[in-house]
Amino acid sequence: MRLTAREIDIGTRTPTVLLNSTDASELGAHPLDRVRIRHGPDVATGIVEITDELVDPGLLGVTRQISHITGEVEITLASKPDSAAHITKKLDDVELEREEIDAVVRDINRDLLSDVELGAFVSGVYAHGLSRAEIMSLTDSMVEIGETMQWDREPIVDKHSIGGVAGNRVTPIVVSIVAAAGVTIPKSSSRAVTSAAGTADTMEVFCDVSFSVSEVREIVTETNGCVVWGGAVNLSPVDDKIIRAETPLSLDPPGQVIASVLSKKKSAGATHVVIDLPYGEGAKVESLHDAREMAEDFTRVGTNLGMEIDCAITRGEQPIGRGIGPVLEARDVLDALDGDGPADLRSKSVRLAQILLDAAGAEETAAELLGTGAAEAKFREIVGAQNGDPDVSSEDLTPGPYEETIHTDRGGVVTHVDNKLVNELARRAGAPKDHGAGVYLHCRTRDELTDGDPLLTLYAEKRDKLEQARTFWTANSPIRVHDSEAVLIEQW
Repeated sequence: MRLTAREIDIGTRTPTVLLNSTDASELGAHPLDRVRIRHGPDVATGIVEITDELVDPGLLGVTRQISHITGEVEITLASKPDSAAHITKKLDDVELEREEIDAVVRDINRDLLSDVELGAFVSGVYAHGLSRAEIMSLTDSMVEIGETMQWDREPIVDKHSIGGVAGNRVTPIVVSIVAAAGVTIPKSSSRAVTSAAGTADTMEVFCDVSFSVSEVREIVTETNGCVVWGGAVNLSPVDDKIIRAETPLSLDPPGQVIASVLSKKKSAGATHVVIDLPYGEGAKVESLHDAREMAEDFTRVGTNLGMEIDCAITRGEQPIGRGIGPVLEARDVLDALDGDGPADLRSKSVRLAQILLDAAGAEETAAELLGTGAAEAKFREIVGAQNGDPDVSSEDLTPGPYEETIHTDRGGVVTHVDNKLVNELARRAGAPKDHGAGVYLHCRTRDELTDGDPLLTLYAEKRDKLEQARTFWTANSPIRVHDSEAVLIEQW
């Protein structure tokens, strides 16, 4: 069939074509079918969407990804990529071979899979998991596609937390401690998927986080470290596309987490990596047994990639720090570096940083570098190198103007602060998109409260979002307070 192709201004992540329903019927095309488009020597493949209004009969609308093909074109039906059949196998709980995973990764990278097909792959992984062989194959494939960073020195250290713990913003502190010791730590971080803030969201409060590989190299050469958004660096780009498919349903299957983390670390040139594995009620990993199994998988896959992996299994049954949300977490980070701030945030940062310093053979300890102010000075140097204000203070970081403090209506002991619910509470208030939105916790597990004591303060940048958060609080109770005597009886 011959049609006239014209670019149409519709944003899509995949190469999409719009066919009028009349032409689609004649061609025998259905939504999400593929067509091959030929214009002289140029050939492209597009995923079909059908319309009665956006394009007239005889016209073919093409989106930006294939807008180089315009004018008179010949279109024919095209078959689905082989990877679609491999995805079906995964949905049927059949283990995929290396070449099949390579095909899936290659087609994700080339945007040849529709959103439905990519969602099906994510669903298959979530429902049936990945074998250790599949994790190794997926990690290798994701490393091979995308940019990699090479360094003229060793060791190159890195750190990652699997997430799930609200307020767990140790990365900027760890990077500052390690870089202050003269050890190279080019840290690429993610934005929030299910949490109220990812490390990149929090760091963005201080400075820019989107840099090219060459710009990252300059920052690290100058300061020994960085905290940048991995999505902008184009390290393991397939991982970013998979994460976009996971986000709407808040899916984060363990096998995919391991492949995601280690592909990014290998692409960044890391030789030594510490993995923070929090476990506990409300965390991503709920049992110590599961945390140990995941640690073993991380270690084996990392070794297969030529990296030394240390897994720190940490307690994750309640939030770390007090602030939940970009600005509030940024204040905790700055206070911790300044010698104050939440004690649990400081101690966890020191523990993880020390593992990396030991691996690198550094002479100074993490506690010394934090206590003397060397880590704070290094953090401010990194902020300046990333186009931020190196003289920023906690007072400069103001949360949203709409706030409400919620108090307990009973005396007793705080028995649980739920990570998932606290994260969702902050998200209802507008985090992470609204940097000033979030939750400030006034209490911790095992604190004794009297009637009327503050539990938390909600912050929002918009009044209606504060109301949404207040409604969520009323319906869910993220903080549990039990009568002191009842708690003593239960413990006894």
